[in-house]
Amino acid sequence: MVKHQPLQVYERQLCLSCLTGIYGCRWKRYQRSHDDTTKWEFLWSLILFFTFSLLLVWFYFWWEAHNDYNEFNWFLYNRSGEWIDGTVPILATTAAGFTYIAFLMILALCHIAVGQQLNLHWLHKIGVSTALLTTAIGFISVNQTWGEEWAVIPISLQATGPFLHLGALVAVTALAWLVAGQVARSEKTMFQVVVLLLYLSVLLGLYMAPLSITSPCIMEHANLTPRPDIIGHQGAPMLAPENTILSFQRALQMNVSGLEADVAISLDGVPFLMRDRTLRRTTDVEKVFPARQQDDASSFNWTDLHSLNAGQWFLKEDPFWTVQSMAQREVMLVGNQSVCSLEQLLRLATIHNHTVVFDLRRPPHGHPCYHSWINDTLGVILLSGIPQHLVMWTPDLDREQVRQVAPGLQQTSVEKLPPQVLHQQGISRLLLRYSQASPDDIREFSRSNVSVTLYTVNEPWLFSVLWCSGVSSVSSEAPNILRKVPYPIWLMSPDEYCLIWVAADLISFTVVIGIFVFQNYHIIRWRLSGMHSYNPEQIMLSAAVRRSSRDLNIMKEKLIFSEVSNGVGSAEDLYMENGFDYYNNEGISH
Repeated sequence: MVKHQPLQVYERQLCLSCLTGIYGCRWKRYQRSHDDTTKWEFLWSLILFFTFSLLLVWFYFWWEAHNDYNEFNWFLYNRSGEWIDGTVPILATTAAGFTYIAFLMILALCHIAVGQQLNLHWLHKIGVSTALLTTAIGFISVNQTWGEEWAVIPISLQATGPFLHLGALVAVTALAWLVAGQVARSEKTMFQVVVLLLYLSVLLGLYMAPLSITSPCIMEHANLTPRPDIIGHQGAPMLAPENTILSFQRALQMNVSGLEADVAISLDGVPFLMRDRTLRRTTDVEKVFPARQQDDASSFNWTDLHSLNAGQWFLKEDPFWTVQSMAQREVMLVGNQSVCSLEQLLRLATIHNHTVVFDLRRPPHGHPCYHSWINDTLGVILLSGIPQHLVMWTPDLDREQVRQVAPGLQQTSVEKLPPQVLHQQGISRLLLRYSQASPDDIREFSRSNVSVTLYTVNEPWLFSVLWCSGVSSVSSEAPNILRKVPYPIWLMSPDEYCLIWVAADLISFTVVIGIFVFQNYHIIRWRLSGMHSYNPEQIMLSAAVRRSSRDLNIMKEKLIFSEVSNGVGSAEDLYMENGFDYYNNEGISH
């Protein structure tokens, strides 16, 4: 009598066909194998795992580097001369490559879980090789051109470390199912021992990982310092063109405590605000002075500079993807901006009683103000009427002379020096990149009464880490975003973190033990059942790899008939329990 196989069998076979078909183009049943993976395919599995790990780090790097995307685009502009958002193609290819490699990793793990031989198709091997090569080239390129940005990884781990640890613990705990299955099915004791030792080593390492996790956000709530002041770097360049009056007005609306700008000196000695060496990116100099578009910005007199439009480029390039959300009136205001002078900025700061800090760029050789640039700038500050204590003076050249002329200025260094040296030079503030000062450095400077301002801080997670570190102020291109962070994103006491750590480890350990017991349930049951006799087939079958071979089928049938003889159950029940169709024997008629 022939009976159709249960629907579950067809569904299982369909899933298995999709699994082996997508991974190795083995769609037919006769193409599949339960044999051990060849050494060549094992090597490709290692390459796949290495590629996945490399892409994971690459993906994490670019995810956390979001704070500095504008810096990266400006760097590309200085190299190519054209303003493009270079992060878009990088993020798109990274997301596509990571998704593809992660999918192959999942398929490979599923192969191992069901005991199928790994056999990666040659097209996938080309894809994996391409992903590995392009990622390696990306690492090398970033290291050579933007190497300082690697510092974002250890800094970001201060914010994400505890949560990444929990995620890794969940993933490795879930892998216990796969490891336990491999150990239960393996016939080789050495293989079992090696797999168990490797897995337990990784698991133990994760259990103890919090000992190496440090974060300033793990602290007593009472020790949290006041919220850092926010200085609008180039105003609020996400809301209006950088270094324009409108940008600084928008920053003031975001409740910043200070304004930061980039200052150059015009041909006739007027300090004006401009970040780039040329005017091509942020003005319409190509239209007004086409023959001079490559000239240094300092080679223009103030009359020519003031005649240029400094807003239309913002509407055209939309560097922060914010133009579409602007009202029509706002678009008109943005489009009518002109180049701003330092005097205009100082008068605006005076009205609102806000601090001003600026990066002063010396004119090129041959410029009329090459030797007088410090005095020209200092003269504008004194004539503007701004209280001297509101100005952070950063140039090191002629600092003593400046101190004599304007003793009230806040002497600020852009170089990280020991507190003792800073005090000897009469410097009370530091202006550093956020990667240049560790939490310990910040605390040391704070104890020495040296205020630290870190730039450029645009992301809430970075702002939170620096807040917990005790920094006094940050310079940001995104005051509109940071104003929405009234408290650190997360803050927990050491006792709270220790409790989470111990609880996670105990839960993980319990789950792992449970999985190993469940996977080896039949072996444990046989050993504890008190049976006086064991069939050789029982012992061999409990350790055998699940294969569809004839020998294993014979072994299963012997075990079934043995248990029927012992009165364990009916033949039909035992056949179905062991994966056989009682009537068809997996499609073979009796």
